[in-house]
Amino acid sequence: MRPKSIAVIIVAAGKGERAGTNGDRVPKQYRPVGGEPVLSRTIRAFLAVDAISHVVTVIHPDHAQLYDGLALADARLLPPVSGAQSRQGSVLAGLKALAPLRPALVLIQDAARPFVSPALIHTVIAALAQHEGALPTLPVTDTIKRSLGDGLVAATEDRRQLFAAQTPQGFRFGQIFSAHMRAETIRRDFTDDAEIAEWAGLSVAMVEGERDNIKITHPEDFSRAERILMANHGTETRIGTGYDVHPFAPGDAVWLCGVKIPHKAKLQGHSDADVALHALTDAILGAIGEGDIGTHFPPSDMQWKGAASGVFLRHAGELVKQRGGRIVNLDVTIVAEAPRIAAHVPAMCAAIAETLGISAARVAVKATTNEKLGFIGREEGIVSMASASVELPRID
Repeated sequence: MRPKSIAVIIVAAGKGERAGTNGDRVPKQYRPVGGEPVLSRTIRAFLAVDAISHVVTVIHPDHAQLYDGLALADARLLPPVSGAQSRQGSVLAGLKALAPLRPALVLIQDAARPFVSPALIHTVIAALAQHEGALPTLPVTDTIKRSLGDGLVAATEDRRQLFAAQTPQGFRFGQIFSAHMRAETIRRDFTDDAEIAEWAGLSVAMVEGERDNIKITHPEDFSRAERILMANHGTETRIGTGYDVHPFAPGDAVWLCGVKIPHKAKLQGHSDADVALHALTDAILGAIGEGDIGTHFPPSDMQWKGAASGVFLRHAGELVKQRGGRIVNLDVTIVAEAPRIAAHVPAMCAAIAETLGISAARVAVKATTNEKLGFIGREEGIVSMASASVELPRID
């Protein structure tokens, strides 16, 4: 372990009920923004900073399957821990999970703030060289009124002394852990970790926060988040194409778009020879400038012999996510005299969509014959062509 390791706790144990569930009962931290779950964006924001040594996510006990579905892979990402009914209790669970690692510093982040920038993370870390705690803030610009609960104005606050707190909030690990342990037995109504630090007598410095570092709380915040992505995290559309051909060999079925179709022959190839998924994988890889399927899964490598081609397609989809992109639409054309494809198209679209974690409405599969011409017309093989439209962060 590095002598001055920096750990991160991402608090994701809430049910996100104020943000609604978009009709699918998915908590806000697992709902997509720009095609990627909010929590996934938040975690990746910290993994993108080399100074971070460990990240632990505190999740609701009922959300383990949702969390596993994020499929994030990084040696610094620790297994998730179960949170408590309160935010305070959930943070303490994260601190206890990190305690054996003895990090020097810890940053505590709301899962629902997916747009935290590397610059802000570094600013909070830098402030801890001189202070026991640090949190990003923004000055309050609205006039703030105080009421005693009767609907009448009792006073007007001096907004020059008021600031809105954001996360990540950073602390020296031992001090905030000790403060949380004390608070657990004395007081359990703290609203953030800076308040616990203040209560424990620690000095907490304010650093300048970011306007885009919003916390997704209400349903309308998802629309605002999408606007932020478009305006400040601009995207560009990339198009990729793919082409593949496989000859027939003795057999009794062919794999096309992840669906097994009975036939008088099979397709010959190193893997399962799914010519359509091979073309589609190449199209996605082409859209993001990642070579072709042979670059990532060379036929000389025996571990891919007989492999399901969905593995290749899923890998291409993961590369899109790692670049912060999303798949807009996919179009596959299969050229074959036989077998007949039309009846299998819905299952094919569904299989592709499930493999990539996208809506089946973004997938089109078409089939045509070659009018008895050439090797396809002689039923010696099948050709497939594909195109992929992908949105990626804009490169200036």
